[in-house]
Amino acid sequence: MPLTIVVTAKQVLDPETPASALQIDTARKRMVAPPNVPPVVNGFDENAVEAALRIKDALGAPNVKITVLSVGKSFALDVIKKPLSMGADDLVLVQDDGCDGLDAFQTARVLAAAIKQMGPVDLVLCGRQASDWDQAQVPLALAEFLGLPCVHITKKVEVKDKTVVVERVLPDGTEVVQVPLPALITVSNELGQPRYPTLRGIMASTRKQPIIRKLSDLGLNPADLKPKVELLDLYIPVRQKKCEFISGDNDEEKGRNLARRLREAKLI
Repeated sequence: MPLTIVVTAKQVLDPETPASALQIDTARKRMVAPPNVPPVVNGFDENAVEAALRIKDALGAPNVKITVLSVGKSFALDVIKKPLSMGADDLVLVQDDGCDGLDAFQTARVLAAAIKQMGPVDLVLCGRQASDWDQAQVPLALAEFLGLPCVHITKKVEVKDKTVVVERVLPDGTEVVQVPLPALITVSNELGQPRYPTLRGIMASTRKQPIIRKLSDLGLNPADLKPKVELLDLYIPVRQKKCEFISGDNDEEKGRNLARRLREAKLI
């Protein structure tokens, strides 16, 4: 039996979009991208795809199957199919109007239902967080739903003797962790640059069609996916620039006055 890997991927607004070009739909409390800026696959999710492909390279293509899974209301196919052009085998999209605006908890719930429907899965790889909200909650909730051990924020993932050995990123170094399979691992950008799709991979991906699932196919009802989080407001902070000259009779007094002013502003 080949090693079965599921990689979660999210279609997000291009983080390189200038802030001045973004708008907010105040009624729906959503960010609105300019019509001429296409979405992208979340960068950390591309790192997770790269981690899966490195495992495939190490163990041999016939021994590893990589399925990419995403949840959303709609997708730009030429964008979300990028993992296929990188070398993933299958793409499963849970595409349903009921998936619009899911919070992290309910997104993890839908992902878990889709993964359970796939049958036995050895390894789930997720990006450490998504660049749109940067909450980093979905992978942890997904591990809970699946009942899997979870290792968060890793930069190297290897599969050895029915275990996964990872290097976990710490503020002051690296921690090596070995976990029995099945497990869920989140991957960080310290893994390195994801590979670019080859021309052969791009052509192959055009012939592959994603597997579309509805919420009803997963035994889920939109009424059961009420958000656990209430978003009260969404706005672009207003930046104010002020320039204040610190006076004093000499340099020492100017320095003391500067320190006192910074302390009053709670900056030091």
